[in-house]
Amino acid sequence: MRRLFAAVLPPDEVKEHLVRALRPIRELSSELRWVDPDTWHLTMAFYGNQPNDAAAVTDHLAQATAFRRPLRLHLRGAGAFDRRTLWIGVGGDKPQLRELMADCSVEVDKRQRAHLTVAKRCSRTRDVWLMDDHSRALSVYCGPEFWVDEVHLMESHLGKGRGGGPRYEIVDTFYLR
Repeated sequence: MRRLFAAVLPPDEVKEHLVRALRPIRELSSELRWVDPDTWHLTMAFYGNQPNDAAAVTDHLAQATAFRRPLRLHLRGAGAFDRRTLWIGVGGDKPQLRELMADCSVEVDKRQRAHLTVAKRCSRTRDVWLMDDHSRALSVYCGPEFWVDEVHLMESHLGKGRGGGPRYEIVDTFYLR
């Protein structure tokens, strides 16, 4: 079995811009577990454990991305899920992005929000308010625009990445034309 999801990978210059914006906050928040920028992605859909050949997922993604135009996006704003996960939001062609996410997904999840996770709270209770403070500080963030012309089918290898985090591997690529 393979743990699979569909994702958009931001370009290096977009990630570097965000790294610079996060630097002052990271210096103040050693209590948070910061996500490795090399693993940053925008999840389009999560498929969970799938058979090794993943043919059904591959066929589904091929149909979902067929006849789609590239999207112009930028990272923008921030928030926190349940005061546990700090994320950066997405701006730009959001209606088209929502449609693409819905088509990539096998389940309709109206709560699904395009985001890039940057940090997670450790279990210490005193860290709870950090997420609110950091999401407010990052609410004005606006990164450079970038074009999205491909969606990747990714495999997650939990615990196999840097520092015991996940390692992601591109299984297949689907192009928006």
